[in-house]
Amino acid sequence: MRSDETSACLSGRSNQMSSQSVQAEYGAAALDLNITNDLAAFLASLSFEDLPEAAIHTGRRGILDWIGCALAGSRHPTISKLLSVLEEVGGMPQATVLGRDMKLGLLEAPIANGQMGHVLDFDDTHMGGVVLHASSPILSALLALAERSAFTGRDFLAAYAAGFEAGVRAGQGAPAHHAGGWHLTGTLGSIAAGAAAGKLLGLNSQQMVHALGISATQAAGMQQNRGTMCKSFHAGKAASSGVLAALLAQKGFDSSDEILEGKRGFCRIYSSVAKTDLVLDELGTRWEITRNGHKPYACGVVLHPAIDAMIALARKVPASDQVTAIELRVNPLAVSITGVADPKTGLKSKFSLTHSVAVAFLDRAAGITQYTDDRSRHPDVVALREIVSVQTDEGLGKDQAWAAVVMRNGDRYEHQVAHASGTVDNPMSDAAIEDKFLTNAAPVIGQERASRILEMVRQLERLGDVRNLLALCA
Repeated sequence: MRSDETSACLSGRSNQMSSQSVQAEYGAAALDLNITNDLAAFLASLSFEDLPEAAIHTGRRGILDWIGCALAGSRHPTISKLLSVLEEVGGMPQATVLGRDMKLGLLEAPIANGQMGHVLDFDDTHMGGVVLHASSPILSALLALAERSAFTGRDFLAAYAAGFEAGVRAGQGAPAHHAGGWHLTGTLGSIAAGAAAGKLLGLNSQQMVHALGISATQAAGMQQNRGTMCKSFHAGKAASSGVLAALLAQKGFDSSDEILEGKRGFCRIYSSVAKTDLVLDELGTRWEITRNGHKPYACGVVLHPAIDAMIALARKVPASDQVTAIELRVNPLAVSITGVADPKTGLKSKFSLTHSVAVAFLDRAAGITQYTDDRSRHPDVVALREIVSVQTDEGLGKDQAWAAVVMRNGDRYEHQVAHASGTVDNPMSDAAIEDKFLTNAAPVIGQERASRILEMVRQLERLGDVRNLLALCA
């Protein structure tokens, strides 16, 4: 071989090796794991008939519970501030705002309804490897799209279940996501809403891939905003992002095919540890919607075991004014999430362990009225907060707590909670869910309309047009 031929050959090999090296380093290079594709294919093909009875039943419960939470939240001062801006900047009114007798644009109504559903922190929480308020973003997205056409109750339930599968599984594939400071209802909620919206619109498998990708690239929400109006805003923005993602995907707008598992995909950049194999684990046999929890108390879910303990102790203690100390042991997550010691607002008090302990003991309740601005500053509550001592115990689960009350005469009363009320291992009954709904909804829309909604959701799979349900919620 001539020297010039040798040089050309070596140069060609060098260029080829260089190209391969660049491709290997390229941040978005394909991994060919097919995780996003396989999840999207499952979601696109999912039908109501695929859902087990347990998923249908928990779906009905979740929809009823969330509508009540959103209607109760519609009167919160935060919502008026939000609506004043959304009305000013919004598009053509075409989607109902719950409890307000008004409509906003297709992207603005989900923001309002999502914020309403989450502002009281009374909405459901999935604790299966994530801490996700799935219903606020999912249902706010679905209700907006449901006004565009005649979708049946079966369509709606299937889309609702699809949202849980996408949002929860994306979170399970990014197990350090929460530890990174992200608010999962904003981040995973965007993915959940996009999948649910895509399912309702009937996207095919490739379009669903893109809906997931467009949703995930909009994912946002920071834990730093706990106790502020922004926390519930995350749920609304996630819902709006999901609607936009599904509509764009329907029109052919594309995204990465590996948005979850890719080298720069969601599971790897939103978490310091990626376990992408968990995204597809038991897909189609383990239904995430059946592992959803519901709240008897209007505050952060990790507070609920302590609240259960304090309400139980309040019923045992003969004289509450003789209490000199309250001792508490909780899972470390309860302190890291709800460590506000001296809240000055109702929203902040929802993330205060000491406040929740105090009001639960004094009022034997932890509902909406226990987390107002006035209650957070009440002298009796403030005084009791000051005698609460808290220890973390890694031996306690996230749904467990131990508490003791020490009396002036030296007597002690103790109580341990094995599983908090409303969790999967200690669920609220159907009757309790329905009572909660009526209590939340009736003051806003009246007892008669609230009762009609209750009956309609009980038989949701028989509903021919979801707009009939939505009309009662306006």
